[in-house]
Amino acid sequence: MAARASRLDRLTAEIAACRACALPHEPRPVVWVHPAARILIAGQAPGRRVHESGVPWNDPSGDRLRDWLQMDRRQFYDKRAIAVAAMGFCYPGTVNGADLPPRRECAPLWRPRLLPLLKNVRLTLLVGGYAQRYHLGRAVKPTLGETVRAWRDYPADVMPLPHPSWRNSAWLKRNPWFEEDVLPELRRRVSSALR
Repeated sequence: MAARASRLDRLTAEIAACRACALPHEPRPVVWVHPAARILIAGQAPGRRVHESGVPWNDPSGDRLRDWLQMDRRQFYDKRAIAVAAMGFCYPGTVNGADLPPRRECAPLWRPRLLPLLKNVRLTLLVGGYAQRYHLGRAVKPTLGETVRAWRDYPADVMPLPHPSWRNSAWLKRNPWFEEDVLPELRRRVSSALR
């Protein structure tokens, strides 16, 4: 584990120094990992608040995600339990008030080197369409809703989720099955992965 931790420390230092993308602001890659982590949260990319704080999911979306997981901040930010590695490590900026998609350069540059170092991950949460397309490949369904609804079709160590953004509140209201069927299973899998 010590050798893997050292490799992971070197890699996260490389990620922190990354300037591969042309961004309209100073890059501040956000990656939150530890070799002992049992759960990996693969989201889209940091939002403005996360960019400013350097702490993943440190915003209203994170509050909703923690509620879904039934975790407080102390549990959620225990790196030995939860790793956070989004599809893009830097805040991509906004257009018309909405966050831009993660930069295309990031995932192919870093994920093939990072994910093999997270050998204790028992559950990967695929938050949003970008993470689902990357991790599920051809098994992803035509829409995010169909992918999330098909959670039983995927391996038990992978769980697709919608983004917990408050912008998705209408989607959540239109799809009560998410709260009724998916959240109890999500919480069961999270508890099992952390045991």
